[in-house]
Amino acid sequence: MNIIGVERKVRLMKSKSDIIAQDIAAKIQHHQFKAGELLPSESQLTTLYGSSRETVRKALNQLTELGLIQKIRGKGSIVLDLEKFSFPISGITSFAELNKSLKMHAVTRVVTLKKMADLPELFKEKFPEQKKQAGIYVERLRLIDDEPAVLDCDYLFSPPIDHLTKKVAEKSIYDYIENELKLDISYATKVITVEKIDEKMQKLLQLDDRLAVLIASENYLSDTTLFQLTLSFHNPSKFKFVDFARRQKIKL
Repeated sequence: MNIIGVERKVRLMKSKSDIIAQDIAAKIQHHQFKAGELLPSESQLTTLYGSSRETVRKALNQLTELGLIQKIRGKGSIVLDLEKFSFPISGITSFAELNKSLKMHAVTRVVTLKKMADLPELFKEKFPEQKKQAGIYVERLRLIDDEPAVLDCDYLFSPPIDHLTKKVAEKSIYDYIENELKLDISYATKVITVEKIDEKMQKLLQLDDRLAVLIASENYLSDTTLFQLTLSFHNPSKFKFVDFARRQKIKL
């Protein structure tokens, strides 16, 4: 069950409706409310959580916006089918957060960690508009069930990221940036392609051929500072990439 982004959103939740939404999301994640089934009615949820109908409706609206449920008039709210190991196209979520949310039991192995005076050649090729700037280059291999699944290559600009340890890289760089450096990660631009990789990457990912799915990202802080470039090479047999979109009508 893919409920990417729920954990990050609910960290800031404090109201009764937020708590209810968090609890229902957890029940969906653990299959207490299964895909294709209706949630208990608003009346039943009101009794279950000891809250008003309006509070329950606010909670259900949150779950609707997160793409976890769909309200059907006259029937109630149905749990949507979002498959496990489906990576989100939109949104900014660290691999550590995905690992926890999707229960992949993945392990991260740091392949390279070094300071550089300028971008690696591959980054210059994929981000030709970027000017020369010092930074920290990190290569991390993600293993799921002891099998290589993702090779993340990151270039973190210095400043604002002047120091990084192997321990932090193994755990979560975003956790370090947000909670230790107190920087606010805000948005990203992404390009997804299928690329022919070199023999080193093919060996690391243990691919039969040299084709991998590449997500190239430019990641920004809330003050619009570009702090990270990412080239994330995925084993195409391990994941599919999805997005959840709702129709927004625009008056013509």
